[in-house]
Amino acid sequence: MKTKLVDTHAHVDMEHFDDDRNEVVERSQSKGIEFINMGLNIDSSKESVNLAETHEGVYAGVGFHPHEASDFGSSDPERLRELSQSDLVVAMGEIGLDYYRDNSPRKDQREAFRIQLNLASELGLPVSVHNRSSTEDLLSLLKEGNDVPQGVIHSFFGDYELGMELIELGFHLGLSGPLTFSGEEELKRAVKRFPVGRIVLETDCPFLTPVPHRGKRNEPSYVSHVAEEVGKIKDISTKEVSKKTTKNAMRLFDLNGK
Repeated sequence: MKTKLVDTHAHVDMEHFDDDRNEVVERSQSKGIEFINMGLNIDSSKESVNLAETHEGVYAGVGFHPHEASDFGSSDPERLRELSQSDLVVAMGEIGLDYYRDNSPRKDQREAFRIQLNLASELGLPVSVHNRSSTEDLLSLLKEGNDVPQGVIHSFFGDYELGMELIELGFHLGLSGPLTFSGEEELKRAVKRFPVGRIVLETDCPFLTPVPHRGKRNEPSYVSHVAEEVGKIKDISTKEVSKKTTKNAMRLFDLNGK
Protein backbone atom coordinates (compact mmCIF):
# COMPACT_ATOMS: atom_id res chain seq x y z
CA MET A 1 0.00 0.00 0.00
CA LYS A 2 1.46 3.36 -1.02
CA THR A 3 1.08 5.69 1.95
CA LYS A 4 -0.61 8.99 1.13
CA LEU A 5 -1.52 10.11 4.65
CA VAL A 6 -0.91 9.01 8.22
CA ASP A 7 -3.52 9.43 10.95
CA THR A 8 -1.19 9.53 13.94
CA HIS A 9 -3.88 9.07 16.59
CA ALA A 10 -6.93 6.80 16.35
CA HIS A 11 -9.01 4.56 18.63
CA VAL A 12 -10.50 2.02 16.23
CA ASP A 13 -10.43 -0.62 18.99
CA MET A 14 -13.29 1.18 20.79
CA GLU A 15 -16.83 -0.19 20.91
CA HIS A 16 -18.01 2.46 18.43
CA PHE A 17 -16.45 0.28 15.70
CA ASP A 18 -17.62 -3.13 16.87
CA ASP A 19 -20.12 -3.52 14.02
CA ASP A 20 -17.85 -2.55 11.12
CA ARG A 21 -14.23 -2.40 12.28
CA ASN A 22 -12.86 -4.30 9.29
CA GLU A 23 -14.77 -2.09 6.86
CA VAL A 24 -13.38 1.04 8.54
CA VAL A 25 -9.83 -0.27 8.20
CA GLU A 26 -10.47 -1.26 4.58
CA ARG A 27 -11.71 2.26 3.79
CA SER A 28 -8.49 3.73 5.13
CA GLN A 29 -6.42 1.18 3.21
CA SER A 30 -8.28 1.91 -0.04
CA LYS A 31 -7.33 5.59 0.29
CA GLY A 32 -3.68 4.94 1.15
CA ILE A 33 -4.18 6.07 4.75
CA GLU A 34 -2.22 4.37 7.52
CA PHE A 35 -3.01 4.97 11.17
CA ILE A 36 -1.62 4.53 14.67
CA ASN A 37 -4.13 3.10 17.12
CA MET A 38 -3.45 4.44 20.61
CA GLY A 39 -4.05 2.49 23.81
CA LEU A 40 -5.99 3.87 26.76
CA ASN A 41 -5.15 1.19 29.35
CA ILE A 42 -3.73 -2.35 29.32
CA ASP A 43 -6.74 -3.96 27.64
CA SER A 44 -7.01 -1.22 25.04
CA SER A 45 -3.26 -1.39 24.41
CA LYS A 46 -3.53 -5.14 23.83
CA GLU A 47 -6.37 -4.55 21.38
CA SER A 48 -4.29 -1.91 19.59
CA VAL A 49 -1.42 -4.35 19.15
CA ASN A 50 -3.81 -7.04 17.91
CA LEU A 51 -5.36 -4.60 15.43
CA ALA A 52 -1.91 -3.71 14.10
CA GLU A 53 -0.83 -7.33 13.83
CA THR A 54 -3.91 -8.32 11.84
CA HIS A 55 -4.23 -5.38 9.41
CA GLU A 56 -1.81 -3.86 6.95
CA GLY A 57 -1.11 -0.17 7.42
CA VAL A 58 -2.05 -0.15 11.11
CA TYR A 59 0.40 0.49 13.97
CA ALA A 60 -0.05 0.59 17.73
CA GLY A 61 0.57 2.85 20.67
CA VAL A 62 0.49 1.46 24.21
CA GLY A 63 -0.19 3.44 27.36
CA PHE A 64 -2.56 4.70 30.03
CA HIS A 65 -4.80 7.70 29.30
CA PRO A 66 -4.98 10.21 32.18
CA HIS A 67 -8.63 9.24 32.73
CA GLU A 68 -7.35 5.74 33.59
CA ALA A 69 -4.44 6.87 35.78
CA SER A 70 -6.07 5.83 39.06
CA ASP A 71 -5.94 2.22 37.79
CA PHE A 72 -2.26 2.43 36.81
CA GLY A 73 -0.68 -0.18 39.07
CA SER A 74 2.87 -1.14 40.00
CA SER A 75 2.89 -4.02 37.50
CA ASP A 76 1.63 -1.98 34.55
CA PRO A 77 4.97 -0.49 33.44
CA GLU A 78 6.29 -4.01 32.96
CA ARG A 79 3.12 -5.03 31.09
CA LEU A 80 3.53 -2.02 28.79
CA ARG A 81 7.18 -2.93 28.31
CA GLU A 82 6.15 -6.44 27.27
CA LEU A 83 3.55 -5.18 24.81
CA SER A 84 6.09 -2.81 23.30
CA GLN A 85 8.18 -5.75 22.15
CA SER A 86 5.96 -6.02 19.07
CA ASP A 87 7.66 -4.40 16.07
CA LEU A 88 4.35 -2.69 15.30
CA VAL A 89 4.31 -0.72 18.55
CA VAL A 90 5.61 2.67 17.45
CA ALA A 91 4.53 4.96 20.31
CA MET A 92 3.70 5.25 23.97
CA GLY A 93 0.26 6.72 24.09
CA GLU A 94 -2.14 8.00 24.87
CA ILE A 95 -0.54 9.49 27.97
CA GLY A 96 -0.70 12.89 29.62
CA LEU A 97 -2.88 15.03 31.87
CA ASP A 98 -6.57 16.02 31.87
CA TYR A 99 -7.68 18.52 34.49
CA TYR A 100 -10.92 19.27 32.65
CA ARG A 101 -12.66 15.95 33.35
CA ASP A 102 -10.53 15.03 36.38
CA ASN A 103 -11.62 11.40 36.00
CA SER A 104 -8.53 10.40 37.98
CA PRO A 105 -6.93 12.33 40.86
CA ARG A 106 -4.38 14.82 39.57
CA LYS A 107 -1.62 13.33 41.70
CA ASP A 108 -2.26 9.93 40.09
CA GLN A 109 -2.26 11.51 36.63
CA ARG A 110 1.09 13.20 37.20
CA GLU A 111 2.69 10.03 38.56
CA ALA A 112 1.42 7.83 35.71
CA PHE A 113 2.55 10.41 33.17
CA ARG A 114 6.02 10.71 34.71
CA ILE A 115 6.51 6.94 34.80
CA GLN A 116 5.37 6.52 31.20
CA LEU A 117 7.60 9.34 29.97
CA ASN A 118 10.56 7.60 31.57
CA LEU A 119 9.50 4.25 30.12
CA ALA A 120 9.15 5.73 26.64
CA SER A 121 12.63 7.20 26.93
CA GLU A 122 14.00 3.83 28.06
CA LEU A 123 12.31 2.02 25.16
CA GLY A 124 13.16 4.66 22.56
CA LEU A 125 9.49 5.31 21.74
CA PRO A 126 7.96 8.68 20.87
CA VAL A 127 4.97 9.72 22.98
CA SER A 128 1.46 10.88 22.15
CA VAL A 129 0.56 13.42 24.83
CA HIS A 130 -2.93 14.41 25.96
CA ASN A 131 -3.28 17.89 27.46
CA ARG A 132 -6.57 19.40 28.57
CA SER A 133 -6.68 22.30 31.03
CA SER A 134 -3.35 21.12 32.41
CA THR A 135 -0.72 23.07 30.48
CA GLU A 136 1.26 24.42 33.45
CA ASP A 137 1.80 21.00 35.05
CA LEU A 138 2.33 19.35 31.67
CA LEU A 139 5.14 21.75 30.77
CA SER A 140 6.68 21.33 34.22
CA LEU A 141 6.79 17.54 33.85
CA LEU A 142 8.15 17.72 30.31
CA LYS A 143 10.91 20.05 31.45
CA GLU A 144 11.92 18.23 34.64
CA GLY A 145 13.71 15.38 32.88
CA ASN A 146 16.88 15.65 30.84
CA ASP A 147 15.84 12.84 28.52
CA VAL A 148 12.26 13.68 27.50
CA PRO A 149 11.27 11.55 24.50
CA GLN A 150 10.16 13.13 21.26
CA GLY A 151 6.54 12.90 20.31
CA VAL A 152 3.27 14.63 19.53
CA ILE A 153 1.09 16.98 21.51
CA HIS A 154 -2.17 15.29 20.62
CA SER A 155 -5.01 17.45 19.22
CA PHE A 156 -3.19 20.70 19.87
CA PHE A 157 -5.56 23.49 20.91
CA GLY A 158 -3.23 26.26 22.10
CA ASP A 159 -2.01 29.57 20.77
CA TYR A 160 1.11 30.27 18.72
CA GLU A 161 3.35 30.96 21.74
CA LEU A 162 2.46 27.67 23.44
CA GLY A 163 2.87 25.76 20.19
CA MET A 164 6.34 27.15 19.63
CA GLU A 165 7.36 26.43 23.23
CA LEU A 166 6.37 22.79 22.70
CA ILE A 167 8.14 22.65 19.35
CA GLU A 168 11.29 24.01 21.00
CA LEU A 169 11.02 21.16 23.53
CA GLY A 170 11.21 18.78 20.57
CA PHE A 171 7.54 18.01 20.00
CA HIS A 172 5.37 17.88 16.90
CA LEU A 173 1.86 19.32 17.01
CA GLY A 174 -1.03 16.99 16.18
CA LEU A 175 -3.82 18.73 14.28
CA SER A 176 -7.29 17.21 14.19
CA GLY A 177 -10.96 17.84 13.37
CA PRO A 178 -11.51 21.03 15.41
CA LEU A 179 -9.20 22.84 13.01
CA THR A 180 -12.04 22.57 10.47
CA PHE A 181 -14.64 24.08 12.82
CA SER A 182 -15.89 27.64 12.47
CA GLY A 183 -14.96 29.79 15.44
CA GLU A 184 -11.47 28.32 15.89
CA GLU A 185 -9.81 31.41 14.48
CA GLU A 186 -7.00 31.63 17.06
CA LEU A 187 -5.99 28.05 16.32
CA LYS A 188 -6.10 28.71 12.57
CA ARG A 189 -3.91 31.81 12.95
CA ALA A 190 -1.40 29.82 14.97
CA VAL A 191 -1.32 26.96 12.45
CA LYS A 192 -0.65 29.41 9.64
CA ARG A 193 2.61 30.35 11.40
CA PHE A 194 3.75 26.92 12.59
CA PRO A 195 6.48 25.25 10.50
CA VAL A 196 4.91 22.47 8.46
CA GLY A 197 7.90 20.31 9.34
CA ARG A 198 6.57 20.07 12.92
CA ILE A 199 2.95 19.21 12.08
CA VAL A 200 1.32 15.79 11.95
CA LEU A 201 -2.34 14.95 11.30
CA GLU A 202 -4.81 13.08 13.50
CA THR A 203 -8.45 12.10 13.79
CA ASP A 204 -8.76 10.95 17.45
CA CYS A 205 -11.57 8.84 16.03
CA PRO A 206 -14.32 8.13 16.96
CA PHE A 207 -14.20 11.67 18.40
CA LEU A 208 -13.51 15.17 17.03
CA THR A 209 -15.08 14.52 13.62
CA PRO A 210 -14.06 17.13 11.03
CA VAL A 211 -16.34 19.11 8.76
CA PRO A 212 -18.15 17.97 6.58
CA HIS A 213 -18.89 14.89 8.73
CA ARG A 214 -19.21 16.74 12.04
CA GLY A 215 -21.84 15.16 14.26
CA LYS A 216 -21.11 11.66 12.97
CA ARG A 217 -18.62 9.04 14.10
CA ASN A 218 -15.07 9.88 13.06
CA GLU A 219 -12.72 7.39 11.34
CA PRO A 220 -9.14 7.37 9.97
CA SER A 221 -10.19 8.02 6.37
CA TYR A 222 -11.50 11.44 7.45
CA VAL A 223 -7.97 12.65 8.19
CA SER A 224 -7.92 13.88 4.58
CA HIS A 225 -10.27 16.71 5.60
CA VAL A 226 -7.75 17.91 8.17
CA ALA A 227 -5.07 17.89 5.47
CA GLU A 228 -7.31 19.98 3.21
CA GLU A 229 -7.89 22.53 5.97
CA VAL A 230 -4.17 22.85 6.73
CA GLY A 231 -3.61 23.52 3.04
CA LYS A 232 -6.24 26.27 3.00
CA ILE A 233 -4.81 27.90 6.11
CA LYS A 234 -1.19 27.79 4.93
CA ASP A 235 -2.06 28.52 1.29
CA ILE A 236 -0.38 25.38 -0.04
CA SER A 237 -1.84 22.41 -1.88
CA THR A 238 -3.40 19.47 -0.09
CA LYS A 239 -0.90 17.30 -1.94
CA GLU A 240 1.98 19.24 -0.42
CA VAL A 241 0.45 19.02 3.07
CA SER A 242 -0.04 15.28 2.65
CA LYS A 243 3.51 14.76 1.42
CA LYS A 244 5.14 16.77 4.20
CA THR A 245 3.02 15.62 7.14
CA THR A 246 3.33 11.99 6.04
CA LYS A 247 7.10 12.39 5.88
CA ASN A 248 7.03 13.90 9.39
CA ALA A 249 4.97 11.00 10.76
CA MET A 250 7.04 8.33 9.02
CA ARG A 251 10.24 9.79 10.45
CA LEU A 252 8.95 10.48 13.97
CA PHE A 253 7.35 7.07 14.44
CA ASP A 254 9.91 5.20 12.36
CA LEU A 255 7.27 3.68 10.08
CA ASN A 256 9.52 3.07 7.08
CA GLY A 257 9.88 -0.61 6.47
CA LYS A 258 7.48 -1.69 9.24
